[in-house]
Amino acid sequence: STWSPCRGLNLGCLPGGLRALKKNGHRSLSSCIDQQKEFQKVAFDFAAREMAPNMAEWDQKKKELFPVDVMRKAAQLGFGGVYVQTDVGGSGLSRLDTSVIFEALATGCTSTTAYMSIHNMCAWMIDSFGKKKKRHKFCPPLCTMEKFASYCLTEPGGDAASLLTSAKKQGKKKILNGSKVLVCPKGISCVVVEKGTPGLSFGKKEKKPTRAVIFEDCKKKLANRIGDEGQGFLIKKKGLNGGRINIASCSLGAAHASVILTRDHLKVRKHPSVLSGSLLPVLQYLQFTQKKMATRLVAARLMIRNEKKTLQEERKEAVALCSKKKIFATDECFAVSDSSGSAGKDYAVQQYMRDSRVKKNLEGSNEVMRMLISRSLKKK
Repeated sequence: STWSPCRGLNLGCLPGGLRALKKNGHRSLSSCIDQQKEFQKVAFDFAAREMAPNMAEWDQKKKELFPVDVMRKAAQLGFGGVYVQTDVGGSGLSRLDTSVIFEALATGCTSTTAYMSIHNMCAWMIDSFGKKKKRHKFCPPLCTMEKFASYCLTEPGGDAASLLTSAKKQGKKKILNGSKVLVCPKGISCVVVEKGTPGLSFGKKEKKPTRAVIFEDCKKKLANRIGDEGQGFLIKKKGLNGGRINIASCSLGAAHASVILTRDHLKVRKHPSVLSGSLLPVLQYLQFTQKKMATRLVAARLMIRNEKKTLQEERKEAVALCSKKKIFATDECFAVSDSSGSAGKDYAVQQYMRDSRVKKNLEGSNEVMRMLISRSLKKK
């Protein structure tokens, strides 16, 4: 039978999705908790029905499927613009709500949820920094996932403050030249470039599911710029603060699933030699390992959930705090999945382990996070 991360929890599908569950007006602490549980139920149920049964197939090298139809189903529940404002089709939820949702979705497929988190970040950038016409033009099709977004920042060398891709003004247009890699800015601007734009092309598909985005005299109207001229670095910084918490939340989902899979495995697997005929949980070492996994998961979860105020209130220390929390959560969650002892591709936990390892590099590698933290300490 197909593994379900919420098997036995009786999580029924809640029609209408997030927008139907979200109430208008002030949310008290008790109502927040109750609503977050409902959001979580929707996400867990979707992950179990639509994602977990297909996770292994999507991951196969010969296929490496990008599950468009499944993500559009997710968008119907409000997952295409979780923290985008409601007037442009978003769900209008908080950062804390978003973390709860992405953790639950990631129990079904961590890598697919990671892409959805990046898509959400892009939609939020346009929603937060775009003018009214741009918000209403770009956000609705992103929230329904009729269109998919990628954030093209990384260039060979990896320093986001030293980009070589140029955008030169020519009349009422910008001429873009350069390339971006790993598509999954001081004098830097943020521009929306739609697929099919003349001069936009893509590099060869790499062994990992990415390819370069190439601009060769790519002409875009000035109206496609998001925010003011030169505001791109600020947009990047604020977007990535939230993006790092989202990616860490995906790691929570992988660790969450790994803990459950390990628990279920220990319940049925018998030890072959040391204690003939005994179930594995009787071995004290395995009990201790399982408890350590659960403790690491809860510690990482508390670290991430506590970040809501820093992001919502846009505090000055957000960069360093988000970096610290991203390092801690992704490192600990990878350790949880790795502790499961994946024995081969017949076991789902090996995919969670691989996906957890990648999260340490997304939205800025953990090594870069340490550099950001070091800079913040020097300023104090």
